[in-house]
Amino acid sequence: MLPCPDEIRTERLILRRWREDDLPHFARLNANPHVMRFFLKTRTRDESDAEARWFAERFAVDGFGPWAVEVPDVVPFAGFVGIWRILRQMPFTPAIEIGWRFDESHWGKGYAAEAAKSALQDVFLRTDVPEVVAYTTKQNEPSQRVMKKLGMRYDPTADFDHPAVPDRHPLSRHVLYRISREAFVETGP
Repeated sequence: MLPCPDEIRTERLILRRWREDDLPHFARLNANPHVMRFFLKTRTRDESDAEARWFAERFAVDGFGPWAVEVPDVVPFAGFVGIWRILRQMPFTPAIEIGWRFDESHWGKGYAAEAAKSALQDVFLRTDVPEVVAYTTKQNEPSQRVMKKLGMRYDPTADFDHPAVPDRHPLSRHVLYRISREAFVETGP
């Protein structure tokens, strides 16, 4: 594995390591009921800070992780996107996951797909990770659109009930998307 960069630049974005001044922005995003509508609940400030610190630690632990996303000359923190090892026991683990969450004011601009494509490129070209997965609730069509834009393929045989969501809860059923290193390279980074 090659060393992890401190940042990745795309045409419009900077994917960078987390900073302490990201925490209040991330907490505001995580407290927004509309942003968090596909999660069981919003996050408290302490929960949000703990999540951000866990994200930041992934780079040292795994050599890759969820990046804070900056839009130069617009906003210092728009959300996050990145890749991490799934630690929870799931029907498809062990696995490496890609995920994202952006502040509502930055939706519809293609930031999630642009940043996620760069995160995939970094992981597939710099490490030996053979496949990345993404999952979400069946209702989360916006995230599923991003997964499709990335060239990820829906695996209908792998639909599952999330173990952290109560049985029969409307958000319990999840879908799984996958992309291999070969598929990503074939479509062109």
